[in-house]
Amino acid sequence: MKVIILGVTGTIGFPIAQAFLRAGHIVYGQTRSESTVRQLATEEIIPIVCDPTDIDKWKHLLANVEAVVNATTTFGPDTPAKLLNLLTAAAKSVRPAYAANLIYVETSRVRVHGDNRDEIVTDTTPTETSHSYAAWRAVHERNVVGSTVLDGIVIRSPWMIGRSVSLLGNMLFPSAHAGEVVGVGTPGGRYSIIHQEDLADAYLRAVERGSIVGGSIFDITNEYTESVEEVLAMLCKVSGAKGYKFREPTNAFEKAACTTTRIRPYLARTLLDWSPRKPGFVDGMEIYYAAWKASQRL
Repeated sequence: MKVIILGVTGTIGFPIAQAFLRAGHIVYGQTRSESTVRQLATEEIIPIVCDPTDIDKWKHLLANVEAVVNATTTFGPDTPAKLLNLLTAAAKSVRPAYAANLIYVETSRVRVHGDNRDEIVTDTTPTETSHSYAAWRAVHERNVVGSTVLDGIVIRSPWMIGRSVSLLGNMLFPSAHAGEVVGVGTPGGRYSIIHQEDLADAYLRAVERGSIVGGSIFDITNEYTESVEEVLAMLCKVSGAKGYKFREPTNAFEKAACTTTRIRPYLARTLLDWSPRKPGFVDGMEIYYAAWKASQRL
C-alpha cells in the first residue's frame, strides 16, 4: 500500500511511519520543516514539505495512494475540519471513478469521553458529555466516520508512553529528577495508557482493513487503566525521589490532562485483531524513566 502520513515527525506520526515501513508499505511523510527532509529520507520516508492543509502540494498523490493518516497535533476544530473538507474535495477531483474510497484515519483523544471516575466506557459509548476542552472532537469524529467519499476511521489515543517520547513522562519525569514527583489533579484518578508501538500497530491494522472497518471509531488503550497514585509511587521508587504530591491544574490543557476515563476497549480487538503487548506504565516504569533520562542526557 501507499500511505500519506500528515505530521510524520511528531510523537505519534513517526512511530506510525515506522510501523508501515516494517510492514512493507510505501510511506509519504508530510513535514513543515525543510530541516527534517534528510532525516526522513534516511528512514525511507518520501518527504512532502508544506503545511498539512496546503493540499495543492500533495493532492496529485491521491490518485494512487490508498490512505491518508492525520497524526498532526490540533487543539481546536478549525484545522481538522478544513483538512477534512479539502481532502474530500481533492479525492473527488483526483481519484479515478473506479477507485475504491480513499481511507482516512483521524487522530482523536479518549478525552472525548469526559471525566468519569465511576462508570466504565467503551468505544461505542455516546460522547455527548465530552469534556469542554475536547467537545469539538466528538462532533468532528462523527463527520469523519460519516463521510460518503472517504472510508473514515477515528483512532482515539490516551496518554502515550515509550522510548523518549512519553507524553505523560514529560509531565512527570522532570519533577522526579528534581527530587519530588508532582502530579497534576487530585488523588483517586486513573490514567489511560498506551505504548507508542502498540498505538502505531493499531493504525497499521486499521489502514490495512480500512475498506472493511471504515466508519469505525477505536479507543486504542491498554485493557486496564492505572491508578495515578500507583504511577507516582513507582516513579518515586525508580527515580529515588523523596515522595509525591498533587497540584491544581493551571490551564485548560492540564485540566483535560487529569481527566479520568475508565475505558475497556473492545472494537480493535474484535475488528482489527489487535491487542497491546508492551508493559504498562507501572510495570515498565524503570525502563521508561531510564529512556527519558537518556534522551535528556542527564
